[in-house]
Amino acid sequence: MSGAVSHLVHGMGMAMEAPTWPAITMAEAEAALAHFPAAGRLIGLDWHSPRPFSAATLARTGGGEFFLKRHHQSLRTPAALAEEHGFMAHLRAGGVAVPQVLEVANGASAIALGDWSYELHRKAPGADLYRDRQSWTPFLTHDHGYAAGAALARLHVAARDFSALPRGPHPLVSSFAILPARDPLAATQAYMAERPAVADFLADQPWRQELADLFGALGEGLAERLEGQPALWTHNDWHPTNLLWSVDGTVSSIFDFGLATQTCALHDIATAIERCAIPWLELKGGIWRGIADADAALSILAGYRSILPLGRDDLATIIRLLPLVHIEFALSEVDYFAGILADRDAAMIAWKDYLIDHARWFLSSPGQAFLAELRRGALA
Repeated sequence: MSGAVSHLVHGMGMAMEAPTWPAITMAEAEAALAHFPAAGRLIGLDWHSPRPFSAATLARTGGGEFFLKRHHQSLRTPAALAEEHGFMAHLRAGGVAVPQVLEVANGASAIALGDWSYELHRKAPGADLYRDRQSWTPFLTHDHGYAAGAALARLHVAARDFSALPRGPHPLVSSFAILPARDPLAATQAYMAERPAVADFLADQPWRQELADLFGALGEGLAERLEGQPALWTHNDWHPTNLLWSVDGTVSSIFDFGLATQTCALHDIATAIERCAIPWLELKGGIWRGIADADAALSILAGYRSILPLGRDDLATIIRLLPLVHIEFALSEVDYFAGILADRDAAMIAWKDYLIDHARWFLSSPGQAFLAELRRGALA
């Protein structure tokens, strides 16, 4: 594939859509790669990513195969990319299999060209078994869930001595400011003050009452459980499509650190379960047509515990955290859609369908049954 003909990306539901960010062309790739001395001469573009929040392509050059990714600078500047690249470099030094990030001539890990930021990763080893699947869809097998849990634990071990501060209020980056707060509504207000697009979008929404209802029903005692957790830089987007696989079914590479920042290990585990065990794309308008897989969640926990211990209090906290763990990233999606794209309809989907309805699902009969089965399996 040398051009961008008929390139489609994943939408907010199951359908493929025209991209917000146009696919990278050969001429554009040549211009970007010229700034990375180790890349070599471009031969062709073999694949365009269907991920919707940026544009990326697999570039074949005289120096090998590389993953070239382009972001609008309103979303990621080279300085913002350097934050996640620093974490990746630390993990690589600790033996975690993450892609090598190439440097431009001045030693930076990304470059700005016009309105765009470009980063270049050497192609990581492993089979991309989930390449054409939507993000946040289930593992193909529970064995994959187990392997992913073990890989997440290894990442957490390597991250323990990474001491960077949490990332700033970039769109589409996780955070850990509201969930551990004793007053989550005040913490949400502070979150919005740093993100004017979120404040403007929610100005005519009953957000205080809606969040108060959710925290009243699902968040009792959660802040007390979280406030003593050791701070840890985490992946924050742990799902099958961000992993590459070996022939023996283990994880061979981990990629897409765009949401990485400082949270805590239990938050990262709960995020992994939330994104891998519940088919959220089958929940629309508050109507549920999917089947949540508690055994998939338990396989992730079992894999993690094969590397690192999780006590009963840890497991109980993960289960208590699960219904609300998505809230801060959902607000970040509101920031992206309302602020960068000026797309109020998509921002409303992020707020209503993802943030509110996902949390409310845990209060439904299927949601309560899922949590009960998870408690039985994890705390037995």
